[in-house]
Amino acid sequence: MTDAPQYAHGQFCWHEVATRDVAAAKSFYERLLGWSTQDNPMPGDMGGIYTMARIGAGDVAGLYAMDGPHFEGVPAHWESHVWVDDVAATVARAKGLGATVLADTMEIPGVGWMAVLKDPSGAVVNLFKGSGHRGAAQQGMTPGAVGWNELATPDPDAAIAFYTQLFGWTTHTAPVPGTEGMVYTTFMQGDQGIGGMMAMEGEAWAGIPPHWMPYLTVADCKDRTAAVETLGGSVRVPAQTVPGVGTFAVVADPTGATFSIMQWDMPAA
Repeated sequence: MTDAPQYAHGQFCWHEVATRDVAAAKSFYERLLGWSTQDNPMPGDMGGIYTMARIGAGDVAGLYAMDGPHFEGVPAHWESHVWVDDVAATVARAKGLGATVLADTMEIPGVGWMAVLKDPSGAVVNLFKGSGHRGAAQQGMTPGAVGWNELATPDPDAAIAFYTQLFGWTTHTAPVPGTEGMVYTTFMQGDQGIGGMMAMEGEAWAGIPPHWMPYLTVADCKDRTAAVETLGGSVRVPAQTVPGVGTFAVVADPTGATFSIMQWDMPAA
């Protein structure tokens, strides 16, 4: 396994697919993104299997089965994890900022500590501090790795207030090229863009809950978009180009987990 970088407080560090059909999801992502996968028993007395996904020798994501009554009614989904210096302290601070705690601080033996929050605008985000596992070995421009994270929210002001105070992020908002009146907010850590935000405005967002969306890097977006359907997935938003950024599509795996793929025309964060 390739060592992960040392993540700082407030950086996205890990992503997971939560699904009711791990076998189908594994097959899909292996063929779409070139992942290799390895099943491992959950640590301690947790029970179950955790699947590690790799590009080369580097861990890039995980997959797990949504078993148990606490997952009743929860659709398959991707989860984004943010590294924090102290999970319990960050949970306490998040509560004070209006977050809902979906899963309080828990230790995963030999792996680290995590918690699950719902931000004040309704999007779910995970907190993580590793011990035995240090997060993704590769992110950014490597095909098959996560290159970007994007928040879709009906309340951008509430989201900005929450994340800037919780993680120390700053923001930069600018018009979206080629659109009329649409703006895009980039979350910054120092001088590095680490995520983005779109306002959920208009009929296109009807029925879609607030969420964090991972963008998986691909070498050819149109080719991989076609492959999604061939492999049993579905295309939610066909491939389209953002000038100066790249070509992306929003897709779903055969089990229903939605994510984006992106062919970058610029360096990804």
